[in-house]
Amino acid sequence: MNNASTTSIRLGLAANWRQFALLVVINAFVGAMVGLERTVLPLLAAEEFEIVSRTVILSFLISFGVVKALANLFAGRLGDRVGRKQVLIAGWLAALPVPFLIIFAPNWGWVVFANVLLGINQGLCWSTTVIMKIDLVGPRQRGLAMGLNEFAGYLAVSVSALLTGYLAATYGVRPVPFWPGVLFAVAGLVLTFFFVRETQPFAHLEAQAATQTQNEHGEHLSFRQIFALTSWKDKTLFSISQAGLVNNLNDGMIWGLLPLFLAAHGASVKRIAVLAAMYPAVWGLSQLFTGAWSDRIGRKKLIVGGMWMQAAGIAFVVAGRGFWGWMTGVILLGLGTAMVYPTLLAAISDVAHPAWRGSAVGVYRLWRDLGYAAGALAAGLIADALGIPAAIGAIAGLTFVSGLIAALAMRETLTKN
Repeated sequence: MNNASTTSIRLGLAANWRQFALLVVINAFVGAMVGLERTVLPLLAAEEFEIVSRTVILSFLISFGVVKALANLFAGRLGDRVGRKQVLIAGWLAALPVPFLIIFAPNWGWVVFANVLLGINQGLCWSTTVIMKIDLVGPRQRGLAMGLNEFAGYLAVSVSALLTGYLAATYGVRPVPFWPGVLFAVAGLVLTFFFVRETQPFAHLEAQAATQTQNEHGEHLSFRQIFALTSWKDKTLFSISQAGLVNNLNDGMIWGLLPLFLAAHGASVKRIAVLAAMYPAVWGLSQLFTGAWSDRIGRKKLIVGGMWMQAAGIAFVVAGRGFWGWMTGVILLGLGTAMVYPTLLAAISDVAHPAWRGSAVGVYRLWRDLGYAAGALAAGLIADALGIPAAIGAIAGLTFVSGLIAALAMRETLTKN
């Protein structure tokens, strides 16, 4: 049920900062859950389960990416129909078994199933916190809101990845590095259940003020129409969706192959942890500025420039032959991703009408997180056939092409009021 009527609420960050801050904290726990795996899981596959095939190792990312993508799609639609808070609670319930499944896994299949549940958690919870923050702030501060959301999530990814890496170096790859996940899941569920308020009335208020000229596709669209518009019919929405897919395609490659690439070049577990954590740390911290920056200069410049900076960063990683070369690459990759990530979400919200915005965000995040599965599959097959450096280089080239598509097809979505 809605906890507030549209006559007693106000849009804006200042008016809703308590709920906004609470959602920032909750999204940090969402990010911390996925950060558990960023350093340790590929090493766990190689060391404890003795898996040689890169494609098999990356199977956990394929299951994660497909399920998270579908959960994103349902999160947006369900949030529009039954309310945001119920979807958020369901996502946290899915997270509770994840650390236990990995800790007690007798074979790799258990880990793959744990990532099915993690995909549900990430899709439902991250999508819903995004939509709820957009609901609260209204149209004028979307970039800032998405920057704060992604800052919290990916800084938590970084801290969690660094923590688990150091725990693995001290105590081994299992079970100690995964015990913090129990705390993250319980804390997220408790905060959501007892303290989060429904934000759907805020979207209803904005919908009342929205005009046909602000959203040229109108208010009353079927889900099939929304899916088609966001996926391919609208050139700008298509540009955003393909950039999101390629962004997570290269993120999946870095997640799955970077620890193996660094280990093959003699890096210690602690150094792998530092490098694996630096990328989301730069990504997370920089979004404090890039999201708000897009509210000033527009979305398109940051999206195109960010994709090209990502491509440069990936090239530095594969060309690097030492710690500081790899560090340069992951920093550039983090900066490029920070330029793109909150800006894509803000751009989707610029175009979509408030009445179907949740569904449009869900469709975008479907395509974006299918990038994890596509990246894991492509990177694994290329790495098995030609080696890890060839797989990383191929992803760099694809990322550059994605930026070029956005440069040619996307229009600027920010409207100055």
